[in-house]
Amino acid sequence: MDLVLYNARFPLLKDNSPSMTAVAIAGDRIIELGDSAELRRQYNNARQQDMQGRLILPGLTDAHMHFAQYARNLDIVDCETATLQECLERVEQGSRITPTGQWILGHGWNQNRWQEGFGNAEMLDRVAPGHPVYLSAKSLHAGWANNLALKLAGIDLHTPDPPNGRINHDAQGQPDGILLEDAVLLVTRIIPEENLEGLVSRLKNAQLTLWKMGLTGIHDFDGPDCFAALQILCERDQLHLRVVKSIPQVNLEHAITLGLRSGFGDDLLQIGSLKLFADGALGPHTAAMHEPFIDDTRNYGILAMDKEQLFENGCRAVENGISLAVHAIGDRANHEVLDGFVQLREHEKLKNLPNYRHRVEHVQLLLSEDESRLAELNLIASMQPIHATSDMEMAERSWGSRNRHAYAWKTQLSQGARLAFGSDAPVEDPNPFKGIHAAVTRRRADGSPGENGWYPEQRLSLVEALNGFTQGPAYAAGMEDRLGKLGSGYLADLIVLGQDPFDCPSSDLAALKPLATMVGGKWVWEDWN
Repeated sequence: MDLVLYNARFPLLKDNSPSMTAVAIAGDRIIELGDSAELRRQYNNARQQDMQGRLILPGLTDAHMHFAQYARNLDIVDCETATLQECLERVEQGSRITPTGQWILGHGWNQNRWQEGFGNAEMLDRVAPGHPVYLSAKSLHAGWANNLALKLAGIDLHTPDPPNGRINHDAQGQPDGILLEDAVLLVTRIIPEENLEGLVSRLKNAQLTLWKMGLTGIHDFDGPDCFAALQILCERDQLHLRVVKSIPQVNLEHAITLGLRSGFGDDLLQIGSLKLFADGALGPHTAAMHEPFIDDTRNYGILAMDKEQLFENGCRAVENGISLAVHAIGDRANHEVLDGFVQLREHEKLKNLPNYRHRVEHVQLLLSEDESRLAELNLIASMQPIHATSDMEMAERSWGSRNRHAYAWKTQLSQGARLAFGSDAPVEDPNPFKGIHAAVTRRRADGSPGENGWYPEQRLSLVEALNGFTQGPAYAAGMEDRLGKLGSGYLADLIVLGQDPFDCPSSDLAALKPLATMVGGKWVWEDWN
């Protein structure tokens, strides 16, 4: 026996009796929970640590993030500003410390917050002469480049839109620097790649940032370079964050050739699902819509994959042991995805295949007739509560009354769907307590839009919200028998809180911070002050 944590509280235990105040840990597993005096006496040779009445929760998991992008974005220009001018000023500051000719990169701009709307290439030329500049949008579904970057990418007035992408043009027909969906790849593919060792270092540093927030696991949706870096961290015994790693669509055939299957790996790093895209995003108006955007009445978004394409890709995946995770934002995209899954479930039965734990990522807007279909098809609703409070003003302008079916976690839960919550970082802050706050209150940190929140019928209880960051991701990973709960035989992943979320105003949830984080029976971060 290695450790007994005593004089603690465990609010999420089914048997939350006053005598349940200690946990005994051996190796990376929980051995037993029980009375403090009894466990201290039973395991008197173990190290014993007084929790001083503090609350212990299972470690939290972000079920949808882009780990490498998040890690890189910790060191680039922060473009999430209230005004366009402030964003340009930050780019100018970056140009002063960047050698001439080197790229200036940034992330986080959102034209919906700016009075002027989108910026253009000339604006970036003025503040960063001599530098190629590329800034990714907050949504990650649009990019903003200056003329030097466009030139290096070979983009001019004759460049056609790529499949599933769009190059914006000015009144004279010239590219104006704004790239939507897959058009961003025209620029991002020429940006010099960071060497692998550099990414390893970034991920290691970002891991610490996540521990401080209470995250002990993530489901990652970045590329193979991230997977390679994670493996190196494993080899060096420096990865202490449980990672489920998705497979990008472009790498499906490589994965099949190698024989990789969903679930392959161990409890620290394993293969997840094939990531597919059905559409774009709300912010750049590329989400695929059944009816047009209210504030862009000729725009129905971009449908990147219809039901037949999902079925075709899905058959190839499931016949080789790989589940699906499908990005769908708009109501048309979600409808096509659900129709495709009807066919795929029938194919799985016909071929005598397992009932794979497929996921729909985001599920931001559904047609009313589709609200029960995720549960009926046994699909996981992988959603991000913080999107609702971040997006609500955009959604009101773009979707209007359709928002009664948007970001509808309570509806999905009541229909019987399983929820797995995340942040989509770096689109949003990965701090899970900000996500929990959004799920429980449907309000921003400043209290807007009011006491009851935005569409308050979709608010969750605190337990339901916590389950979205614990049991939901564990089920999605096929690890519900050993992760997401505190119990005998479960992995010793836990966090200690100084403030009780069950005994504080819901408005305070976003500010909660762990005092310590444990992964596999070891404290990976501690600040007991």
